[in-house]
Amino acid sequence: MKTIFTFFLLFSFLYTHSQSVNLQELRTDITYLSSDKQKGRATGSKEEKEVADFISKKFKKDGLQPKGKDGSFMYPFRFRKPINVHDTTGAEEISGKNVVGFLDNQAETTIIIGAHFDHLGLGEDGNSLQPDAKGQIHNGADDNASGTAGVLALANYFAQNKRKEKFNFLFICFSGEELGLIGSKKYCENPTIDFLHVNYMINLDMIGRLNDSTRKLLIYGVGTAKEWVPLINGLPGNFKIKKDSSGIGPSDQTSFYLKNIPVLHFFTGQHHDYHKPTDDVEKINFTGEQEIIQYIIHLIEKTETLPKFEFQLTKNTNPEIRNFKVTMGVMPDYSFEGTGMRIDGVTSNRPAEKAGILTGDIVVKMEDRIITNLNDYMKALYVFEKGQTIQITILRAEHELKLNVTF
Repeated sequence: MKTIFTFFLLFSFLYTHSQSVNLQELRTDITYLSSDKQKGRATGSKEEKEVADFISKKFKKDGLQPKGKDGSFMYPFRFRKPINVHDTTGAEEISGKNVVGFLDNQAETTIIIGAHFDHLGLGEDGNSLQPDAKGQIHNGADDNASGTAGVLALANYFAQNKRKEKFNFLFICFSGEELGLIGSKKYCENPTIDFLHVNYMINLDMIGRLNDSTRKLLIYGVGTAKEWVPLINGLPGNFKIKKDSSGIGPSDQTSFYLKNIPVLHFFTGQHHDYHKPTDDVEKINFTGEQEIIQYIIHLIEKTETLPKFEFQLTKNTNPEIRNFKVTMGVMPDYSFEGTGMRIDGVTSNRPAEKAGILTGDIVVKMEDRIITNLNDYMKALYVFEKGQTIQITILRAEHELKLNVTF
């Protein structure tokens, strides 16, 4: 009897939400975003601007309010980009565009739902993982046309479902993520809503490759509010959920976590086509993504019955790229334009914290290696060895300090 009742609940859930996300529109959006015509959606490119216009038209069609700058859906930003991720000799100033829409339900709190729409373009920034791929279109169907289409689907659902939720919604599609979370960082520095009234942020990055055999869905950030784990554990759905507590990770939820906002990041896992020209639309599991979006809808609706979430700090399980010889346990400020490597977050019980390094410190020297930018810092991580103690020079409130760090 219990088994039959459980099946009935699951069937009811699937039936109730099966029509909430239009599968054909999801397919159409991902196909458009990851077509060769968009040439990989590189930040600052003509194609990035065309995609931003496409997203803004979708937001307008769904009746969202513009919440960018100057009464527009667009949130332009400028930053200095290294000529190449392996070249620290120069930088160019480029501009990007986030796209921001607001659904006003006259509620006290707001949920932010976001995803980055930029990708690697033609591999010209040296961040392709396929050798000699420069000049080839990196379509980024999973990374992150899938997440962008997810945001569009959720915006359409909550704007058109004829049910006034107990939250407002801010939908953001970021650019500059592939260059270091630039778009989300810039938005969080100067948001267009009051973050004090934000309940939580949900980030969608690479949700298009659900494996029909394993059904594995990764959810990061579950430690950023005490409500997340019991909510997820109690939610029906045909997924094998893998939870990670950390609020810091290699995607845009990090920028909001660093502003003390609870976050979740949905992800279907790494694959062979990651950051390669072969990340194409033919490999997307559209019905799997539809199920994930419906799961997120159900999760959001469950939070309506709860008070505003209280932010919790988490341990960072992935502070830096893992193939470095050593790590300090810090989150770099990817958009810092001064001299040195500014620290945007410090993980507890890691080398940096043990040495007394704080958020806001600027690393300018590691032993005899001058650190003028993030790339210098990244290169230094390949030089030092585990167990080694080195002297690091930092700037703190314009005062120079020398600290010993043991890896």
